[in-house]
Amino acid sequence: MLGELFNNPFAFFSWLIALVVAITIHEFSHAFAADRLGDPTPRMQGRLTLNPLAHLDPLGTLMLLIARFGWGKPVVFDPFNLRNPRRDAAIISLAGPASNMLLSSTLSLILHALLTTPYAMIAYIFIQPVIVMNVLLAVFNLVPIHPLDGFKIVEGILSPDYARQWHELESYGMIFLLFLVFPVFGGVSPISRIISPIINFFLSLLLPGVGSAGVI
Repeated sequence: MLGELFNNPFAFFSWLIALVVAITIHEFSHAFAADRLGDPTPRMQGRLTLNPLAHLDPLGTLMLLIARFGWGKPVVFDPFNLRNPRRDAAIISLAGPASNMLLSSTLSLILHALLTTPYAMIAYIFIQPVIVMNVLLAVFNLVPIHPLDGFKIVEGILSPDYARQWHELESYGMIFLLFLVFPVFGGVSPISRIISPIINFFLSLLLPGVGSAGVI
């Protein structure tokens, strides 16, 4: 994606806008869910906003630009303010990826509706990157490794005994994640090999003209 900055500046900035939109929606949804479930922490920290500056993480944004997977600034919440901490933490974690998929699905409907109009090409140019980036962010964050959202989601659906054992893996999360994002297979990371087929499956459903080979 960074290579497009000089080769195709318009494409680069369209992807950059898509990235900002995806991260902002994702992190805002975490904050909104936490607030609705009784924890005022995100509101007090200024995260209950659609201002992108409140949600962008420098390293996570750079990773999305370089490797097409990454993260936003984590939304901090206090489990002691939640009525059912384990269940509600899972709901808060799920809210981010769910919002990305909801936005992608909505934009897909709009894009398909515009295909037979004179605005089809311009709509595709602006909407396609937003759909792709939202699907990328959603699928990557559903990987069940701490600190990604998938870890808390799995913990929330396990029985209490298994959840305690699962929680013990949290301290090893970053080690696992660094291993998975490091390119080893001909310059391709293990995580990319794992999630690319899933991403391409969703894109084949959401984007017109994208077959099973996908775009990732």
